[in-house]
Parts: sequence; structure tokens; C-alpha cells
Amino acid sequence: MPATTHSYLLRSAESLSEAVAAPDAATRYSCAHVAALRAAAALLSARARPVAPRRRPQRNAWVLLAEVAPQLAEWATFFAAGAAKRAAAESGSSRAVTEREADDLVRDADRFLAVVEQSLGLTPHAALGDQLLGLAAV
Repeated sequence: MPATTHSYLLRSAESLSEAVAAPDAATRYSCAHVAALRAAAALLSARARPVAPRRRPQRNAWVLLAEVAPQLAEWATFFAAGAAKRAAAESGSSRAVTEREADDLVRDADRFLAVVEQSLGLTPHAALGDQLLGLAAV
């Protein structure tokens, strides 16, 4: 497996940790979305094969993920749908996401990272479980 794959997986886990520790919903949501994006990048770096440049429009990571790993197409659609909220959260909008949306996305990104690890033939990381339960209390 390419070194870049391992690097993306590590960076995804780091982004998840940042999401759990984030004091506000916007940062939590943004970090969780980035964690999912990095997990997708890990899978793409392991499986995607470069093709000769054509005059095709550029495709984002979620579109590529659905092509390279069709079994993850629902995940790709789900995270692609959250991109606009992430952009709003990163721009400083305090109303971009709710606490619940941020907490749910952290859990979903955690699950997605485990699915990607498993798809790559790796042992999935230990879920953030107890740390995630603490989000509801904050």
C-alpha cells in the first residue's frame, strides 16, 4: 500500500481527534468532514489509477470515490451533501450547523474511517465511542 495511503489515514484520525476536542459545533463539523475527506483520499490513493488527461471536467473526491469503490457510493453521496455546510461553517457562520449535526457527523466520519480501513484490508481503528458519547453532554 502506498505511503500516501497511510498518511491520509493518519491525518483522518487526527482530524477526528480535533473534531472531538473542538469547542464549537462549526469547528467540530468542519474537522469531521475533513476527516471523512482524508479517509476517502486514502482509499483513492490506494486504488485509483491515473488515466491519460482528457478534456473531462474535474471531479471531486466524492465522485471519484463512488467510481473507484461503488460499495461506498452512499457514503460519498452523504458526505458530498455536507460540503456546503462545511464551507459555511468554515466561513464563520454561527448558524451553519447545529450541535446535533456536528456530533452526528463526527460519529459518521468515525464509522466511515473504519469502513475505509476495512476496505483496504486493514484492521479498523478503535471507534471513538466513549469520547463521542461525551459530545452530547457538552
